[in-house]
Amino acid sequence: MKIIKDKVTKLSFVALLITVTAAMFYAPTASAHGEKSQAAFMRMRTIHWYDLNWSKDTVPVNDTMTVTGKFHVFAGWPETVDKPEISFLNIGIPGPVFIRAGSWIGGQLVPRSVSLELGETYEFKVLLKARRPGDWHVHSMMNVKGGGPIIGPGKWVTITGSMSNFTNPITTLTGQTIDLETWNLGNTYFWHTFWYVFGIAYVAYWARKPMFIPRIIAVDAGKADSLITPLDKKVGLAFGVAAIGIVAATMVSTNEQYPVTTPLQAGLLRGMKPIELPAPTVSVKVEDATYRVPGRAMQMTLTITNNGDSSIRLGEFNTAGVRFLDAAVHVDETGYPDDLLAEEGLTVSDNSPLAPGQTRTINVTASDAAWEVYRLADLIYDPDSRFAGLLFFTDESGNRQMVTVDAPLIPSFS
Repeated sequence: MKIIKDKVTKLSFVALLITVTAAMFYAPTASAHGEKSQAAFMRMRTIHWYDLNWSKDTVPVNDTMTVTGKFHVFAGWPETVDKPEISFLNIGIPGPVFIRAGSWIGGQLVPRSVSLELGETYEFKVLLKARRPGDWHVHSMMNVKGGGPIIGPGKWVTITGSMSNFTNPITTLTGQTIDLETWNLGNTYFWHTFWYVFGIAYVAYWARKPMFIPRIIAVDAGKADSLITPLDKKVGLAFGVAAIGIVAATMVSTNEQYPVTTPLQAGLLRGMKPIELPAPTVSVKVEDATYRVPGRAMQMTLTITNNGDSSIRLGEFNTAGVRFLDAAVHVDETGYPDDLLAEEGLTVSDNSPLAPGQTRTINVTASDAAWEVYRLADLIYDPDSRFAGLLFFTDESGNRQMVTVDAPLIPSFS
């Protein structure tokens, strides 16, 4: 009976080992992201992305595309999220389907973390090189230390061609040209295999002995000291010495082969140049705001004052990357993602031109299925139920002016 139990235990252990090993070599394909699961207040009150442009919808392998636009760092940053004092401009993609060839904020190259100021607006650009064929969702994204990834709008981009043709050549500081895609790949495979076999050999040595149940019985019987023999101690010591010796020897060999190295750069870039926006000539006061659950619509009562010298009209409300437009004032021609664009989603009770010096109180309704599809309506269940977004006004010459709004949001279930 004991022999049978030992065999069953060993077979169970081997089966578990095979299962874990197989899982290491299998990963299901992911094509989009879980941005909808990110808290609504995070998307509405942190980074506001606008004027985004994806330079191409289809990109061959080895070709490049750019993602450009602007982002506003909201002054009413939520207290529960760390401030963007250490941030990293990134692109949200499902794995290395592109490589990031460069990124810029305000025209400055930003290969590492940056410090952003609340209330400021910045221009950005990210250069991407296509690597893996397929249809991929490409997002703007800002990683904030302590706040996590803040995902912006995403658009489907198709990469064509064959990944086997992808190359990523660079020239090192010593003048050597290498292809990062394949450089030293054989060496990588060798050491992964070597340490895998090394670990399996160590586990196999102990797995040949009585396993879980017999060991528990021995411990309960007060014979724990008999479970590890002098030979076991010598074998364990040999494995430990071998591991340390191999690492030390290979480190010496590598330092001899590559005497010139530089550490990874991890400093913080400060002084990012924001956009110098003109002084605002439009002031907006939110009198009240409600979200009507049955109609999937947010209703705002706004008091607007025009302090400029040209008549203005409200053309767009942008929140969490979803754009609600008044088609009579503004028509989007940038190819913005359809699921994030409500071309006739903005209704204004009186959107006639507001003359200079005038003040008007209007009712504004932003309605679209995107409130539910992108789970922005979940905001009404937050402990701090506030909304935030950008209002864009257009004057007689077609110039736009951006105004931020931030106010409590009251749900309505009737």
